[in-house]
Amino acid sequence: MEKLNEDQIHQHLEKVEGWDYYDDAIHTTFEFDNFMDAFSVMTRIALIAEKMEHHPDWHNVYNTLEITLSTHDVNGLTDKDFQLAAAIEHIVGDE
Repeated sequence: MEKLNEDQIHQHLEKVEGWDYYDDAIHTTFEFDNFMDAFSVMTRIALIAEKMEHHPDWHNVYNTLEITLSTHDVNGLTDKDFQLAAAIEHIVGDE
């Protein structure tokens, strides 16, 4: 895995909506109707993340889910982070 440079990061950000880049990571927040909807999405994300062997840092309180993605092995972002972000967007879009 190769760490992305600033130009590459900004190109990738154009492909995922609602993600912010700071502190060598990308971040987003989703709000759902209730806890069960949030937890359902988290479960679906967990299955994809496990298959990708790339796991998010996340925080859930009731109906809100905050997600941070970065690749700890390179202390920054890789293609894998944006692949997972796209998968998350797809999952949330299905809800």
